[in-house]
Amino acid sequence: MERPYRHMGRPAIITLAVLLLLVGPSLAHQATAIPDYGGGLPPQHQPHQAHPHNESAAVDQPSSHGPSYFSHPDHAGLIYAHIALMVLSWVGVLPVAVMLSLSKSEHTLALQFVFLATNVAAVLSAVLYNAKTPDLYPNNAHHKIGWVVTCVAFAQAFINLLSKVRPRARAWHSKETLNYTPVSSVPTDGVYRLSNDSGQGTEPSTESLCSISLSTHGGSGDGLLLPRHGPVADHYRAAAGNTRRAFLSSLDDPPSLGASTALWRIWKFLRLLSRITDRVILPLGSVVLLTGIATFGRFFEGAGIFSGLAHWIKGGVFLWLGLFTLGRWSGSFAELGWAWNLRPPSAQRRNLPSAEFVESALIFFYGITNIFLEHLGGWGGEWTAQDLQHVGISAWFLGGGLCGMLVESTSIRRLLNAPVSKVLLDDPCPDEERQRQTTTPATYRFSMNPIPALVILLLGKMVSSHHQTSMVATMLHKQWGGLLMGASIARGLSYVLLFLRPPQSSLPSRPPTELLASFGLIAGGIIFMTSSAGTITAMENSDLDAMFMYTITMGVVGLLMAWEIVVLAIKGWASRVERHPASLATTS
Repeated sequence: MERPYRHMGRPAIITLAVLLLLVGPSLAHQATAIPDYGGGLPPQHQPHQAHPHNESAAVDQPSSHGPSYFSHPDHAGLIYAHIALMVLSWVGVLPVAVMLSLSKSEHTLALQFVFLATNVAAVLSAVLYNAKTPDLYPNNAHHKIGWVVTCVAFAQAFINLLSKVRPRARAWHSKETLNYTPVSSVPTDGVYRLSNDSGQGTEPSTESLCSISLSTHGGSGDGLLLPRHGPVADHYRAAAGNTRRAFLSSLDDPPSLGASTALWRIWKFLRLLSRITDRVILPLGSVVLLTGIATFGRFFEGAGIFSGLAHWIKGGVFLWLGLFTLGRWSGSFAELGWAWNLRPPSAQRRNLPSAEFVESALIFFYGITNIFLEHLGGWGGEWTAQDLQHVGISAWFLGGGLCGMLVESTSIRRLLNAPVSKVLLDDPCPDEERQRQTTTPATYRFSMNPIPALVILLLGKMVSSHHQTSMVATMLHKQWGGLLMGASIARGLSYVLLFLRPPQSSLPSRPPTELLASFGLIAGGIIFMTSSAGTITAMENSDLDAMFMYTITMGVVGLLMAWEIVVLAIKGWASRVERHPASLATTS
């Protein structure tokens, strides 16, 4: 029998590998109604599986034997144009637009429209391709999720467009109203212009800017004439300043009428949704890309959904954890004290969690939820030794995450310090000596919690020795297990460096070992995703070994890390421009 992927050729498999290595935190895919025959054969012809619950067993063979979009020869240009435009939109343009939006840059709307233009072109190419080709993956999740996320992106751009148009419209209306404000003439001995007004409207706080001219060219009484001194002059000076302040503040203040107040509240809610979208649109986009990969290769049909979800969700979590780690090294979240720096004074008064507490909480959440899902693939059957092994890993995550949160708790720290504090208070020593003895150590000013790194280290060790049904599967698991172990060791070295020389500034300290940690997490997460059963089957049927995926991963991870640093640098540039536009214009 001809092997199912032989007719695809290596270019198609290489394309699949590159797509798998782009981005992605999770896979949201639903089981289809296609019968699962465990390898494409009717039940009476199925071979016996020695390890039916093994994650790398070919439980999703229907996704790897039937015709797929990879092997479909017709109109390939349209589908590859769709892929290229989607990657350009969601990986190239959208991250820059999000960073500009977070920086409140005036260029945000332009970048969002560029993203929408490329995304619309990608959607049109997909619509044309679907109209010209058969539906090879019925009831797939990619189409549904893609339309939802595209609508979300359009809605956010529309809200941002309104936020640009609304102040200008209100400003024009207010200006017209001010131009026709009636004033009374006041006799005066002479004509003058206020000393802080050049008459050109160039000073930001002068009366000329408010469209109420306080100067005339003659004393005929046709204009507004003010005395140089006295209560009348003071009155008009105060009135001009109050008018300008009211004009500017009216653009954002809530109206007083009931109906307008309701509209204002709706508008504030829409702005809140837009800010939330800025923070979730990139993970949503990676879900779109991953479900597109699954649809393109016809992966994870039937019972294969469990292997796909297990590998792609968990691998995606490590990928995004690596991106988060690289962001911390670059200086993101420095205002929270998460960038290996001292927490700024403005944030010290707030009860904010540390980055290690967040990592421990996520580990705990994963453990407490996944412990009930390990037998989902064999629901209704007997528990195997491998099921119990996976439950043990989940229990380790549960306990390790809980331990990490307790270590980060300041309340627990005070309770642990209570015995020695009592001894110091009872000790009849001078006050200066007692104060010196009770001074908070420098290491208390930032977090040094190795528990999250230890959890990932032992996970890498466990999966490196995990039993698999093929050599390719075994090698892939060893690869991503070793990468996770390396990332954990690098994190441990970061703590050693910070313990020897604690941070003394609120600026990011950028320990170089965190670059190694982020690389290991990103690369390990990607190879984790590629070690799913469907991908392994495709590689084996195309005579591709584990090193093929490993070498491709290294190159893509390097490009991805470089692009993230560039995007964060663009965010810093936009923040500086918005903070000091005049000084930058002068220097340029």
